Amino acid sequence: MSRKALPAIVWKEGEWFVAKTVGLELASQGRNKKEALDNLQEALDLLLEDEGVKIPPASIPQKPELNRVYTQNT
Repeated sequence: MSRKALPAIVWKEGEWFVAKTVGLELASQGRNKKEALDNLQEALDLLLEDEGVKIPPASIPQKPELNRVYTQNT
């Protein structure tokens, strides 16, 4: 089975790090960045364990760009 790189972003929420795939609704958490990404990899592996599950090519951005948008605090 061939593997493709799937972009992911990681950020800190309180004491935990959150890792989320870009273009696919899958996320995990960990005590540090590596643990969050390792847990995300495990979740992705479990999702794709069933050979009937495929990631649609359109859901994987080729060159994702991280931008910031701001909201006004009320």
